[in-house]
Amino acid sequence: MRKLVMMATFVMLTISSAAVSQTGSSSSSKQGPWPAPVGHRQPRADQVPQGKDAAADAEKREDAELDRRIKSICRGC
Repeated sequence: MRKLVMMATFVMLTISSAAVSQTGSSSSSKQGPWPAPVGHRQPRADQVPQGKDAAADAEKREDAELDRRIKSICRGC
């Protein structure tokens, strides 16, 4: 029983010291996250092109044609 208590105490001390070392000091948490490297940044809304996509128009036409064909199969279900 004594060995079990000693082992549990050792494990708890080991785990708690590892958790404290991972959190760091309070001064490092005030500076905030580091900025992403230039090649990994997300585009902003003003950087995205506003033009219509020809592929999206073609897909809409295909969807409309498929809906027209399926409607005759389902007969209003």
